[in-house]
Amino acid sequence: MEAGDIACLQLRLKDVADDAIRAAVKTLLPVCHAHDVPLLVNDRPDLAKETGADGVHVGQQDMACAKARDLLGDDAIVGVTCHDSRHLAMLAAEAGADYVAFGAFYPTTTKETKYSPRPEILEWWSESTTLPCVAIGGITPENCAPLVTAGADFLAVLRGVWDDPAGPAEAVRAFNRAIRKAADAPPPPEAA
Repeated sequence: MEAGDIACLQLRLKDVADDAIRAAVKTLLPVCHAHDVPLLVNDRPDLAKETGADGVHVGQQDMACAKARDLLGDDAIVGVTCHDSRHLAMLAAEAGADYVAFGAFYPTTTKETKYSPRPEILEWWSESTTLPCVAIGGITPENCAPLVTAGADFLAVLRGVWDDPAGPAEAVRAFNRAIRKAADAPPPPEAA
């Protein structure tokens, strides 16, 4: 977290016992808070509440956003995966989401996905609302620029950080450089 800006850390443990998630939150939460980084639990609002995590990220097959919000309260962060759907994003916003996530923008081995949104959905969202959006899926420092310039407020990365041959800290530095460069770039010329 000292390598650069990190907006939050999402604990994404699949197919593990609840006690493993509890233990991970217990270990990670003080580290995250020491760096002013919220910790979100993936898929499990119940464990987010029980462990005192800062919030949850839910998919379309998990607890509904409104129920997660009711369970966690107004101070918690609730994010929702919306794949490539403007409709799902609007529903999530109306249900009290703090952010919506679109993806997978690029091929990913993290999970199987049948959705491949185009960066234009980020542009549409950022022009339509002030609710932040997150780009997900196969994002690296080398391919993130179109997502940043299209309007992604945040990038969700997993392998782009943890599998970097130079290590996670250097990956975070590379992402921060790429994001700054993309954010400073002039907008593309409009079609005539």
